[in-house]
Parts: sequence; C-alpha cells; structure tokens
Amino acid sequence: MTDMTEQKTSPYIGRFAPTPSGPLHFGSLVAALGSWLQAKSQQGQWLVRIEDIDPPREAVGAAGVILQTLEDFGLHWDGSVSYQSQNQQRYLNRLQQLAAKDLLYLCQCTRKQLSGQHPYPGYCRERICRNPQQQTLALDSKQSTACSLRMCVSQQKIEFNDAVQGHQVWDGAQLGDFIIRRKDLLWSYQLAVVSDDIAEGITEVVRGLDLLDSTPWQIHLYQQLEVAAPKWAHLPLVLGNDGKKLSKQNLAPAINSQQRCQLLIKALQFLGQNPDKEICREGSVTNILQWATSHWNIQNIQPESTIIN
Repeated sequence: MTDMTEQKTSPYIGRFAPTPSGPLHFGSLVAALGSWLQAKSQQGQWLVRIEDIDPPREAVGAAGVILQTLEDFGLHWDGSVSYQSQNQQRYLNRLQQLAAKDLLYLCQCTRKQLSGQHPYPGYCRERICRNPQQQTLALDSKQSTACSLRMCVSQQKIEFNDAVQGHQVWDGAQLGDFIIRRKDLLWSYQLAVVSDDIAEGITEVVRGLDLLDSTPWQIHLYQQLEVAAPKWAHLPLVLGNDGKKLSKQNLAPAINSQQRCQLLIKALQFLGQNPDKEICREGSVTNILQWATSHWNIQNIQPESTIIN
C-alpha cells in the first residue's frame, strides 16, 4: 500500500475547529493552546474554523463567545474565521467525486438495528451506486431522505505516525463502512473536516485524543480523493474527577477569562511544558505565550489522558 499520510510541512498551516455547542472549557483550552503553539513555534499559520453543520447541537451565540475567549487568552488566528455552514457546495463536490468511483451506497439501517454492532456489518452494501443513474438518485436529496449515504472502506491496513500517541496501525476490516451524509441530509463530520482541511491546506492536525478513532476513516478519505493526508498529533484529554473527559455534554464549566494567566500556566503544565517560576508568578498573557512558543516541545507531552482538579 502506498503511504499517503506524509506531506511536506512548509509552510506550516494548523487549525482549531470547535463546534459552537457552548463556551470553551479547560479541555478546549488545552486543545486550542496545543494547536496554536505547534503552529507558532514553527512560524506557521493558525486558522480557526467553526464547525456549524449540526444545528441540533449548536447553541445560540456560542460561536461569538468562543472567538472572544480565544482572543482573551491571546490565541489570535490568522486570516478570517471560516464556517462550515458556508461550504455546502464544497462537500457536494467531494461527494460527487466519491460517487464517481463507486464508493457510496444508500443505507436504510436504523440506530436500533445497529445497536452494539461495530464495525458496520455491511447490511446495505449491495446497494453500491455503480452507474450514473444510481449515483444521481443517491445524491438527490429528494430521493434519499429515508437513507444515509455510506462509504466503502477497503480491507487494507491504515498506518500513520502520531506526534503524541506514536505509531498507529488500524485494520481496515475493523473500521467498517462509515456514514458520509446522514438521513437528515446533514453532512458527516468525516467528509466535512477532510474537505475543509484540504481546501485550507492544513499540514498538521493537532486535536484531542477523542478524535483519534476518526483518523483512519479520514486517511481513507484522503486516499480516495487522491490527496496527501496531513500529519497528526492527538493531545491527551482532560478528565474530571469522575474519570470522564471534560465536555459540554458533561456540563464542564466555562473557562474564566479573568483567570487567563493562571489557566494558561495550568494548560502548559498539563501539556508537559514547565514554565519558569517567574513567568508563573508575574507573567502576563503575552509573556506566557512568548515563553511557551520559544520553549514548546510536543515530545514532552505524556500521551495518557489525566484527571485534573
């Protein structure tokens, strides 16, 4: 198998891509800071993308709150903020590209039918769209509202090097075919994120460990779209006292911008960096970020997720 997971990283372009389902919590700050530092330590660009393609999950005004919080913590982005809701034609174009390669099929399976089954057992795979007429029907929203669209995954192994989690090997047979467009006609995370990362020229994806399982599917998408995948770095998750990751769904508290210096120091320590005592005691946001950029070493990060008080 040809390894398409490596790509030149000059110029470096990274990104932070939050879902506007609520304000940032400490786990979000860790992910944002880690991706920002990885970009800035290499004199690269850091983009912000609002992943607003799932309206039922979104909170009114959350995108603005997230952007203001990033600014409060000195995490300024390059260029304009992008919004996935504005990229519908981009996703349709990629869908058509995949359909032309006989990689998609209509799936009528319900969540109840698939409860406890992973990977997807392939019940609907015989419905692969193999001719232009079938493909047109599958892509026509009026014809396919009762079905999701799934993408075929090959049996080949998928391998990649993760800057934090180490070498990864995934068996294609254990991944299963995945949804590319939902029954409600909303785009899947996999298709949207890969399409946008390609369009924005992202050279390395730095994000939370909870998204590691998505990476093999995304690499498979890159391969089928004949585009080299970016590099990867999955940061450990911040866990609460209950052992669960901090998340908006788990009602993690919003970070307080009034405590930005203390929280930046705490996030740096979580990421394995060791700020000078003077910086910790008297540092401003600007000084802390300058120190962190010049001393950043992603290899110091411990891969395991950790409970933090």
